[in-house]
Amino acid sequence: MPLTKPKLVIVLGPTAVGKSELALELAPQIDGEIVNADSQQVYRYMDIGTGKPSEAERKNVKHHLIDVVNPDEEFNAALYRRLATEAIDRIQRGGKTAVVCGGTGLYLKALTHGLFTGPGQDPQIRRTLEAEINNTGLAGVYQRLVKIDGTVTSTIHPNDRQRIIRALEIYESTGKPLSEWQKEHAFHEQPFEVCKIGLLRERTELYDHINRRAERMIEEGLLEEVRGLVARGFALDLKPLRSVGYRQMGAVIQGMMEQAEALAEMKQETRHLAKRQLTWFRRDGEIRWYHPEKQKDEIFQAISEFLQ
Repeated sequence: MPLTKPKLVIVLGPTAVGKSELALELAPQIDGEIVNADSQQVYRYMDIGTGKPSEAERKNVKHHLIDVVNPDEEFNAALYRRLATEAIDRIQRGGKTAVVCGGTGLYLKALTHGLFTGPGQDPQIRRTLEAEINNTGLAGVYQRLVKIDGTVTSTIHPNDRQRIIRALEIYESTGKPLSEWQKEHAFHEQPFEVCKIGLLRERTELYDHINRRAERMIEEGLLEEVRGLVARGFALDLKPLRSVGYRQMGAVIQGMMEQAEALAEMKQETRHLAKRQLTWFRRDGEIRWYHPEKQKDEIFQAISEFLQ
């Protein structure tokens, strides 16, 4: 084993705070390449609604783990960890610095502290849970999970069918909630020496950024992007297309919602997402928090000292 761990710079924070912009400015200054840590940017054909860097930006700074799978293909934290670790190794062997950038807390935690695998699957419990969801709806099953383990409200989205089923499966097969399993068995690895830069704005400022970005996504053609995904044969009930923005545009396409109503809901749900992301990140004492513009010099200085 090497005496020193490889160094890793991470730029994280809530959605729309300015992570990509900062990483794009930072990377050339430290001879870096960017590794995506956004769970939606891994999907091909989903560009506008995920805030994916443009082709010009990707030509200027090399990016990894963008456009990895199609929207109907499986992608999860374990696969992310493997691919990100491989990308970071290639970057570092090339003599460059890896800059991990994104707001998916579970992916970042899996990368920097390992991953909880948990007990094996129980097909019978899974079939029962699937039938319950089909009969009574996902919301009721999610509320049952919340009563079992209140911490899930900050870690599992109410629409995340797969993770809701897995959490209930673990509880019903072992009698112990997911959070207890994670405390006992998860996230003990430390493969990197890490500098975690958290970006933060005042709430009103962040919400203004979120609202304006949602409007810009509509102007840039998010509705047409979703129509294009449907035309490619991707169903609107796929997990990536149930994410914020895509779900609302899907409702417009289906005639279930007017575009103005969809935009308002998109803004609101993105604000809720930002709140959940901050709740997750604030539990991490390794993160140093900065304003992305007002404290940019301090950010670059902290990273420079870390890399020296």
